[in-house]
Amino acid sequence: MTQTPLTAKSSVADWLTHPEGGQLIRGLLVQGGFDEQTLAPVRGLPLHQLVQLSQGQLAQSVIDELVARVNGGAMPEEAATSEEWSDRGAGGRFTGRLVIVTGAGSGIGRATATLIASEGGRVVGVDIAADRLDQLVADLPDAEITPVAGDITLQEDIDRIVAAAGPRIDALANIAGVNDDFSPAHETADAVWDRVIGINLTGAFKLTRAVLPAMLEAGRGSIVNITSEAGLRGNASGNAYTVSKHGVIGLTRSAAFMYGPHGIRVNAVAPGGVATGIPLSATPSEFGMSRLGPFLNIIPPIATPEHIAASIAFLLSDDSANINGAVLPSDGGWSVQ
Repeated sequence: MTQTPLTAKSSVADWLTHPEGGQLIRGLLVQGGFDEQTLAPVRGLPLHQLVQLSQGQLAQSVIDELVARVNGGAMPEEAATSEEWSDRGAGGRFTGRLVIVTGAGSGIGRATATLIASEGGRVVGVDIAADRLDQLVADLPDAEITPVAGDITLQEDIDRIVAAAGPRIDALANIAGVNDDFSPAHETADAVWDRVIGINLTGAFKLTRAVLPAMLEAGRGSIVNITSEAGLRGNASGNAYTVSKHGVIGLTRSAAFMYGPHGIRVNAVAPGGVATGIPLSATPSEFGMSRLGPFLNIIPPIATPEHIAASIAFLLSDDSANINGAVLPSDGGWSVQ
C-alpha cells in the first residue's frame, strides 16, 4: 500500500508516526534540547503551524527542508486533506458591511479579517506592524481591506482608525493582544502590567468607545471582544494577563447591557490554546510557571486561528442576532475541566 506523502499540511501526529518523518522530527527536537512530549499539545495541528507558534525560533525554511528530505528531495503538492479543518464561510454574511478588525496582521486577527473579506465585508485592518498589514493586503488582492498601522492605546491612532472606516461602522472585532510573563502579583513589574492592561483592556475600551456613536446613530451594530480562558479562571496565565481578560468580560457585559436596547450587541470569545505565538511581555517567571505548568500541560489540543475566527464571525454576523452579552468559550472544552 502506497503511503500518502508527508507535507507541511500533514499533522504533527502523522509526521511522528511516519517511519522517516518521525525520525526527522525527533532529531530536530533533540537539536533544540526537547523531547517528543513537547509536541503533545499540538499533535493535531499541521506541521507548518509550528513556525508561527514558535515565535520565530523555527523558520519556515526548516519545515521546507523536512518536507523535501522525507520525500526524497521533491516537494509534493500542498493539497488540503479531508482531515484538515477550515471554515469555508456561509457566503455573504458581511456583504455591504464595514468591520474593523484589530490585530489583523497575524494570528486570529488575520484569520478573522480574511474570513470577513471572503464573505463580502469591507475590512479596516488594524495592527501595530505596518509590514504585516501590507502582507495581508498583498495576499488578498481581491479583498476590500483598508490597512491602518497604529497603536490602539493612543487616542490619536484610535481617531485615525475611525476616520479610515468612515461614517458607517457595522462591526468591531477587538482582537489585538499580548500575553504577560506568567508572573504572580508579587513579581509583576509596572512595565508588564501597564503594557498588558493597556493593549488588552484599555485599547479595546477606547476603540469600543470610539465606534459607538456611529452604531448608536445607525441603531445597530455588533462588537466582539477577545477575552481568554484566562478570563474564566485563575490558572491559565499570569497576573496581568488574567486581570486584563477578566476586565474584557466586564467591558463586554456592561456594554451589552447599556446598548442592547439600541440594537447594538456586544459579545466575547474566550479562546483556549491557539497556535498564534502571542508575544510575551518579558522573560517567563519561574515562580509563575512552576505553579501554572501542571495545569497548562492538561489543556485540550491547540486550535488554529481559523477555528477562533469562525467563532468571532458567528458572533459578529446576524447568525447570532439573539445573542447579547455572551462569553463564548472557543477552547476545545478546556472550560469544562
